[in-house]
Amino acid sequence: MGHVNTNVVNDNEEQQTNACLKRNSTGGWTSAYLLLANQGLATLAFFGVGVNLVLFLTRVLSQDNASAANNVSKWTGTVYLCSLLGAFLSDSYWGRYLTCAIFQVIFILGLMLLSLTSWIFLIKPDGCGDGKQICVPLTAFGSAAFYLAIYLVAFGYGGHQPTIATFGSDQFDESNPKQKISKDVFFCYFYFALNTGSLFSNTILVYYEDTGKWTIGFWVATGSATLALVLFLLGSPSYRYIKPCGNPVPRVAQVFVAAAKKWNATLSDGQQFYEVEGLESAIKGSRKILHTDEFQCLDKAAIVDPEEARSGLVNPWRLCTVTQVEEAKCILRMLPIWLCTIIYSVIFTQMASLFVEQGNAMNAKIGKFHLPAASMSAFDICSVLICTGIYRQILVPLFGRLSKNPKGLTELQRMGIGLIIGMLAMVAAGVTEIERRKRVISHKDSSSLSIFWQIPQYILVGASEVMMYVGQLEFFNGQAPDGIKSFGSSLCMASISLGNFVSSLLVNVVMGITAKGNNPGWIPNNLNAGHMERFYFLIAALTAVDFVIYILCAKWYKCINLEIETTNFNDRSEQDEQILDRV
Repeated sequence: MGHVNTNVVNDNEEQQTNACLKRNSTGGWTSAYLLLANQGLATLAFFGVGVNLVLFLTRVLSQDNASAANNVSKWTGTVYLCSLLGAFLSDSYWGRYLTCAIFQVIFILGLMLLSLTSWIFLIKPDGCGDGKQICVPLTAFGSAAFYLAIYLVAFGYGGHQPTIATFGSDQFDESNPKQKISKDVFFCYFYFALNTGSLFSNTILVYYEDTGKWTIGFWVATGSATLALVLFLLGSPSYRYIKPCGNPVPRVAQVFVAAAKKWNATLSDGQQFYEVEGLESAIKGSRKILHTDEFQCLDKAAIVDPEEARSGLVNPWRLCTVTQVEEAKCILRMLPIWLCTIIYSVIFTQMASLFVEQGNAMNAKIGKFHLPAASMSAFDICSVLICTGIYRQILVPLFGRLSKNPKGLTELQRMGIGLIIGMLAMVAAGVTEIERRKRVISHKDSSSLSIFWQIPQYILVGASEVMMYVGQLEFFNGQAPDGIKSFGSSLCMASISLGNFVSSLLVNVVMGITAKGNNPGWIPNNLNAGHMERFYFLIAALTAVDFVIYILCAKWYKCINLEIETTNFNDRSEQDEQILDRV
């Protein structure tokens, strides 16, 4: 309970005590570079497991194609679902730094257990799982140790991923115009670092694993994750820290409860909604959010009734500040946009499952060299790296001049373009599958069609990622209120998570409908007997419908309106200006 004498409360002294941000000279690009290196190495380690997991399940654990694709989708979904837990702990209790450190330790433990399990129990005889030599049947203990290991990897990487993105953006002060630009550029660099790390996994590591050297690949991944943690800890003295701002769940719940209790309340003439004075808000360390007209029913939570004005007592479950109400509104406004991104994640997850299975049934020989099917995702990564440069260096200045927006395209526009390009990627994958089936080799499970026919679908997915996922990171982090920044970043990861679960559900539904009687279904164990192209075209059709809904949601969306602190800033250093000049 608190006290209130009027509709507006002066609470500056308390807010200064509760300020989350340690404003000092730390942070900037020096700290950001360490975090980018950490992200690149951690991603190298993660994809050292994830990129070839579908082949590990089919070759070493002897699972069929549909089961392996479903298991990979569920595992990947779990990875990104854990991002919500990491974001919650980061925003509420542990802070970004401690959350990153703890989840990285869990990540390393999972990789160590996976390496030991594959060495001692799974890869028997040595070199099996190369597509030629069959491994000995899996024991119950070996199976349990394997699944424990990969889900520890999922838990650790999932909790670390959104938090490191937000922690990196924390190194720049939004209220400084030059650093605000640096913060926007950071997300582009962040996704660049992510794909640089995965490039190594998708080329060198995947080759060793494809030839049966699974244990070596897993140990290299473990070493990379360990080095990432060391670099992260080395930067501890120079980071710019933001303390946790309290559990957002009760804050949001209080808004709905208070609005329900005051359902019949109205704002009288001359009365203002309840808010604290000064720059600080009632939410510890969060800037104030200005009132908006959407979801007006929630505004009732900020109306001071006569009884509260007389008694001077404030019950947070009956009276909330405007900023607290607007925080709840921000979440409600972001949800429709977020839901529209889930179908795109269904497209993205095909690279780790059906694209690999499709490539594994194609001609992957270059002379005497056999190209691992999973290494084709290197074309996706190269596409991301090239398209990132094209976007930053060419499209941003071009669209900036045309639209008078220094960002070029808005985040919502970029996400819409990402949906269209993703849809085209599915069409390209379907066409490739039709051509592959035309060139099936008799009495074999493969086709004479070159695996390089997959290049267009990988390139299109990469181009769509630059628009969709970088746009998502910027959008959800920028639109999330200060108290739930990590939650905003985790929405991007949670979209990937639900995309994987939806993909798994689609596979099960499609196989349940199409594999009846003597029909093998669209995605059978022998792809030559199925119609996987129909599954790709189905996803393309769903994406087209989703795009129409997304356009409506994007037109309805209203951006967050923060009360900005006006402060005189000195330039942090010439280094920031030099970085921005290069970008």
